[in-house]
Amino acid sequence: MPIPDYQAFLLPALKMCADGQEHHPRDVVRQFAKDLKLTKEEQAELLPSGTQTVLANRANWALYYLFRAGLLDRPLRGRYFINDEGRRFLATNPQTLSTEDLKQYPSFQAFWSSSTSEKKTESVSKVQKLVDDSTPLERIESASLELNAALADELIQLMGDMDPFKFEQLVIDLLFAMGYGGSREEAATVTQRSNDGGIDGVINEDRLGLSEIYVQAKRWQDPVGRNEIQNFVGALAGKKASKGIFITTSDFRGNAREYAQSVTQKVILINGKRLASLMIEHNVGVSDKQVYRIKDVDRDYFED
Repeated sequence: MPIPDYQAFLLPALKMCADGQEHHPRDVVRQFAKDLKLTKEEQAELLPSGTQTVLANRANWALYYLFRAGLLDRPLRGRYFINDEGRRFLATNPQTLSTEDLKQYPSFQAFWSSSTSEKKTESVSKVQKLVDDSTPLERIESASLELNAALADELIQLMGDMDPFKFEQLVIDLLFAMGYGGSREEAATVTQRSNDGGIDGVINEDRLGLSEIYVQAKRWQDPVGRNEIQNFVGALAGKKASKGIFITTSDFRGNAREYAQSVTQKVILINGKRLASLMIEHNVGVSDKQVYRIKDVDRDYFED
């Protein structure tokens, strides 16, 4: 039988997690295969890329969407369990659950709006339904945005679990990958674990080392406020520095951004979402999983 699209997996996956135990996507895959009475051939059916089975792909996206809607929690990568919001939803005895239903939750609506264009796509990929008026290239671009949004979310979670010193090194690695400094050994340094005077790292702005940029990197869950930025600016003044970058895995409060814009020093604020986006763009902490080449006719070849 044809494997249903991922939306058909949403409600069964949520109900499976209702036992209060942590569940891995492979648990959901096994249960779906059993409930749908899929043959071994059907269970082994691969996506066009050949990198994952259709069944596993749809189960993973169903769980991830439930997580983004706030119906499931994910303490670790690949581990999901139901929360109070998920229990409240199941208490209404729902008969179906779709992407449109998930959009009633602000967290999912924000994710959906930022990761994909509803005018271009109705769901995650070709193996799901697509809007008729979108071109193939539009569908690829839309799917790429959504995949990168999911990747960014995972990167933020992983950074939140890193050793603080290793996180500071990650930030310097990213700045180096973005073109700051000369050689890897000479361009960037990370200060000691203590007595850093409010500075976590220093990187050369140019290859010759004519100017330095000071860095503060924080693995925080709560938004960064004005006081933290003010302390950083004070540290810059102590170093007689004119440029600094404050990076956090969380976000910045409005008063923090206002203060950063008002000071004499040039202070750039990078939140978790922007940090993950830069890591993806500059291939820091990520690697290519699958590469698709889009080819066109070489018209010069056919012309006389």
